[in-house]
Amino acid sequence: MSEPLSVPPSAGSGPAAVTLERQGHVGIATIRRADAMNAVNGAVSTGLGEALAEAEADEQVRVLVVTGEGRAFCAGADLKALAKGEDIMAAGHPEWGFAGYVRHFVSMPTIAAVNGFALGGGTEIVLASDLAVIDAEAKLGLPEVKRGLLAAAGGVIRAQRQVPLKLALELALTGDPIGAEQALAWGLVNRVAPAGTTLEVALELAGRIAANAPLSVRETKRVMHETAGLGSDWGDEAWQVNNRAVGKVLRSEDFREGTRAFAEKRTPEWKGR
Repeated sequence: MSEPLSVPPSAGSGPAAVTLERQGHVGIATIRRADAMNAVNGAVSTGLGEALAEAEADEQVRVLVVTGEGRAFCAGADLKALAKGEDIMAAGHPEWGFAGYVRHFVSMPTIAAVNGFALGGGTEIVLASDLAVIDAEAKLGLPEVKRGLLAAAGGVIRAQRQVPLKLALELALTGDPIGAEQALAWGLVNRVAPAGTTLEVALELAGRIAANAPLSVRETKRVMHETAGLGSDWGDEAWQVNNRAVGKVLRSEDFREGTRAFAEKRTPEWKGR
């Protein structure tokens, strides 16, 4: 059963641009501007950024899924808002980056449930997520060069870190979209879901992660991200990051519970500490 985690910031002043709910230990943040293809304006950036912050503060949320309402995941920046001179960044939190998301690191794993159209900034949200599930009929792409722009919300930074350089350059320099199966073959997504089932497949993946020890999951994510740019995996710096995480995990209640549960042949009851 889903339950809202809080009253959205826009409550009382029209529909919420982003809602946050929880199913078990999985949070679901949904962009709700279906009439605008879930394009990012200030309300979306503020709502999504606050959803991440709220999920991060909730000990019951172990994984966060981000998706869109209707037939689009996210059409990128709201060009109509920009044309009016509106600020599309999160109010009071420019450090969160585009959509309140692309520079907003949270300790829990994030999964993009790409339910439909996701070009430009939509693809950059996917690139900023830890995992991604894409609808079989959806497309990804960085079309900014076709409009005299640059994929500045992390697209040109993250694409070449996540796929081979020549593929990243093809994606960013042609501006052409790619389909779900090609995105999977390139390694941009983890799963292709049958049409209309993206959220269901993403929640199944999230549930498998959420069943594991929360502290172990968070530290695993942190070590991977912190060591990604350190060069050789034989160097001391990477191992220092790794060893600090190992020490934290071995001192945790979850470690003791995990070993006891294994010995007693029962399901562990995680505390996240």
